[in-house]
Amino acid sequence: MKTHYQLIILGGGPAGLSAGLYAARSRLDHALIERGAPGGQVLLTDWVDNYPGFPEGIAGYELVEKMTEHAKRFELNILTKEIVKVDLSDEKRKVLITSDGEEFTCDTLIICTGAKANKLNIPGEQEFTGKGVSYCGTCDAPFYRNMHVAVVGGGNTAVQEADYLTKFASKVTVIHRRDQLRATKIVQEKAFANEKIEFIWNSTVTSVEGDHTGVTAINLRNNDGEDSKLAVNGIFILIGVTPNSDALPLKELNADKWGFIPVDTETRTCIKGVMAAGDIQSKAVRQVVNAAGEGAVAVLTAEDYLHHMKS
Repeated sequence: MKTHYQLIILGGGPAGLSAGLYAARSRLDHALIERGAPGGQVLLTDWVDNYPGFPEGIAGYELVEKMTEHAKRFELNILTKEIVKVDLSDEKRKVLITSDGEEFTCDTLIICTGAKANKLNIPGEQEFTGKGVSYCGTCDAPFYRNMHVAVVGGGNTAVQEADYLTKFASKVTVIHRRDQLRATKIVQEKAFANEKIEFIWNSTVTSVEGDHTGVTAINLRNNDGEDSKLAVNGIFILIGVTPNSDALPLKELNADKWGFIPVDTETRTCIKGVMAAGDIQSKAVRQVVNAAGEGAVAVLTAEDYLHHMKS
């Protein structure tokens, strides 16, 4: 079995599939390594309404299928393996080790391992994910025109997305477990001045309720142990994201304190021949469309690196 490639793409979400398309179309000696079915977090997304080229919207799994089919048309090489360790100590020979002890090596590596939204892990959350439970206000806000929605969280992302949601929702209730927000003052001031935003302090969501139409209510408990119910049409859980970085040498990649990888404008990391694309990047915006763009840029950067290797 072949174990060395010019380029390995680690991860098969939108960034990885886009990189795979560009690598295969450029006829690079490549492999895309993914531990399961390609798609990443998009597979968990019920409906994608803001990806260019699909004016009617498209189901998350269908978008992934089309991305995969597109890349396979150019003979994308997908390997189903779980990578448990990445060794980047040798700049000219990047090493990836699987859970079975196999070794794959490459001249260039594109890290597309992505990230996952932090969850509350409460009853009803999983059942209604994509049906009223969301982890991205920018993605799903238009589905909640003239509706009442809740936002869980108190950081910059939660408060900024609450403000964004008011462009569509009739009312946004922010629920925070403390008595003050963690967001920066200027972000807080804007939210407090927004008449559509209300706050419930010192409270947590204990469960999500709904029916065949989607979410209908959430149950709350305050710090005094008192329970209450809030009727809403949706709940946005915005309590941060966690990078899929367990296998990566974070110190060598100069990862930030959360484990995300900083890159330059061409997706280069601090290690020569190693790029990062998609949600694993240290950045503010995590959308399918910019992940796909970064995947394409990463391959072009890898080609440039390979060209200079030969010269």
